[in-house]
Amino acid sequence: MKKLFSITIAAGLALALTGCTGSGAALSTANTDKDKDGVMDISDQCPNTVAGTKVSKDGCKIYTSVLDLNERELCSIEKNGVETVLATAKKYNAVAKKHGVEFRRQGVNNSSAITAVEEALKTGKKTVNPMTNKKKASKKTFTVEYATQRACKFAISALVLEAEGKTNWREALPGGEYKY
Repeated sequence: MKKLFSITIAAGLALALTGCTGSGAALSTANTDKDKDGVMDISDQCPNTVAGTKVSKDGCKIYTSVLDLNERELCSIEKNGVETVLATAKKYNAVAKKHGVEFRRQGVNNSSAITAVEEALKTGKKTVNPMTNKKKASKKTFTVEYATQRACKFAISALVLEAEGKTNWREALPGGEYKY
């Protein structure tokens, strides 16, 4: 009995010296993973990941295919900020250019829109007027935020259309949007 009492006292003293109170409150808040993605909340940059989603070490979804890209999420200025959305636009537009599918609308290449946004951010301008493929200013003027979001969406859309075209090209009708 004396031995059991000594062990109990020693264990209690060890717990007291380590600062463990037995409540687990401090431990549970530091080691939680509310979205169950395998990344602790303290390090999770994307705290609401859907269960079962493959994530990187920061807790954000890993995209394995261009068809997995969530255009709304990636191109959201409100969620990500202009600089991050612009970086996303540049990343995917570079791939689109490499594949020969860069988006062009009303004579303005997506690269021109990205360049116009970059210049506006450097100079502090609030609007952009990208150059057309004929080296003239486009007829439209856009806010920096709208132009950034649009460039991001166009970069991703070009790659998605390319990927979809490879899988369902037989469904394309003559005169449709798909060109091969």
